[in-house]
Amino acid sequence: MNTPIPAHTPALNPALVTERGARALPRLPLLLLCAAYVLPGVVGRDPWRNADLAAFGQMAAMAAGRTSWWAPLLGGVAGDTGLLPHWLGAGFIVMLSPQIEPDFAARVPFALLLAATLALVWYTTFHLARTDAALPLPFAFGGEADPVAYARAIADGAVLALMATLGLLQLGHETTPELAQLAATALFLYALAAAPYRPWQSRLAVLIALPALAGSGAPSMAMAMGVGGTIVCVFSSYAQVRRYAPWIAAGALLAALAAQGLGAWRWRSHGIEVVQLPGIARQWAWFMWPAWLLALWTLWRWRHHLLHRHLSVPLVAVVVALASNLVMGGSDRALLLGLPGLAVLAALALPTFRRSTAAAVDWFSMLLFTSAAAFIWLMYVAMHTGVPAKPAANIAKLVPAFVPHFSWTALLLAIAGTAAWIWLVRWRTGRHREALWKSLVLPAGGVALCWLLAMTLWLPVLDFARSPRVWMQRIAAHVPPDACVAAPGATPAVIAALEVFGGWRVDARGPAPAAEQVDCAYMIVVTRARPLPGPPPGYERVAELRRPAERDERTLVFKRVTAR
Repeated sequence: MNTPIPAHTPALNPALVTERGARALPRLPLLLLCAAYVLPGVVGRDPWRNADLAAFGQMAAMAAGRTSWWAPLLGGVAGDTGLLPHWLGAGFIVMLSPQIEPDFAARVPFALLLAATLALVWYTTFHLARTDAALPLPFAFGGEADPVAYARAIADGAVLALMATLGLLQLGHETTPELAQLAATALFLYALAAAPYRPWQSRLAVLIALPALAGSGAPSMAMAMGVGGTIVCVFSSYAQVRRYAPWIAAGALLAALAAQGLGAWRWRSHGIEVVQLPGIARQWAWFMWPAWLLALWTLWRWRHHLLHRHLSVPLVAVVVALASNLVMGGSDRALLLGLPGLAVLAALALPTFRRSTAAAVDWFSMLLFTSAAAFIWLMYVAMHTGVPAKPAANIAKLVPAFVPHFSWTALLLAIAGTAAWIWLVRWRTGRHREALWKSLVLPAGGVALCWLLAMTLWLPVLDFARSPRVWMQRIAAHVPPDACVAAPGATPAVIAALEVFGGWRVDARGPAPAAEQVDCAYMIVVTRARPLPGPPPGYERVAELRRPAERDERTLVFKRVTAR
């Protein structure tokens, strides 16, 4: 049985919810919306540049046996990320090959992690909304919301708030360690939230979550969340939760041991200067939009309840993520881990909204995402027909050499998504006007619509511009297959592109050496410097190339001319 906390002061509770307002979001539309958010981009595209490509390159090298699973290298250079997500991706490549392409096989577990994050946020919010301090006030003559129904409605709102957050859109669909960190953070919040209701499940969850977070490349954040969670439990009014504090400490200890055993300890602090603060503020504003607005409203309306679990638990993740973002010089990947807690806080604003505020959110969302969808369709038509002429000319200028190709599958999926959006707008404005989650249906649906349209109508041009495939084909015209290529000082993404898409043996160690110091007959240098650097001793330049949609960067191909 749960030990009730001391009664809160009714006058300070801002939530007033009727029985009709606590109705649940129908399961089928919610599941379809989640599928429309999670699945687009999983199939039919290459890994994209930077972190997505670098992580996949590491997984592919491990799966192919080109490097050790315990001390993986890319081009002879050690990586700087957690091992657990790379093991996960490499393991799926090994299990599903050769029937499934390696890039899709690696993407499968990370899509499952994103789906698990949505589910864990739902259960976290459901348990927190059932605490006494979070429940709405009873009415004098009855008719107030049932506690379980109220918790379900708030949990539905939290999932919608998470999907509506802009920062999750791209990073949540990458094959990178940060997605594993996000799922581990959501599992940790679930462990804290479920402690009064699911004792053994919550204990097991925290013993998994914190070590997984540390082993995924964020040991410092795991320790910080462990400290914050322990403080929340120690000062809880629930006796069960106070007894839960040693389990969090044990999880933090396991996290430290896991980080030590996997070599995950890295000091990633870049410091921060005062001149960076305006840029970081802008980053926070767009990355956490629109959940941060609702979260601030929650903190204001529930300001007398900040020490209660329904606010303190999600604040642990939010505060740790914001502090880590500052310490790491504005890293958006650190900010990503605060989104589950932010979504919980955003959902708790829903029972305090006035009808006029909810209507304003609906109209803004409807106009914004309808306009965005219309723009995506306009550019798609321009790509394939040349009409309107100006958008078509802009596309040709931004992505020269791109040749559009038509896909009935993509078109039909885009039409279905657009029709679903029109139905959703009519459904939202015509019914369910009293439901708590009503204000977040259109923001979440609009984000899912735009992502679906981008991953169907725009996928060929985005893949052409952001995939390394065409770039490697241009290099392959000057470098024979299976050649050894020196790439001194190259980024992990460049090394991954050369190894995976080029098929070359890459040596990226150290600065540019003379030909007598390396065994590679070719050298690749990617630079933005002007004037362009000359060939290293013993090499001659054989090509100067550009990657698609890149104006300033140049790829220089050198060939060894000295005999060994």
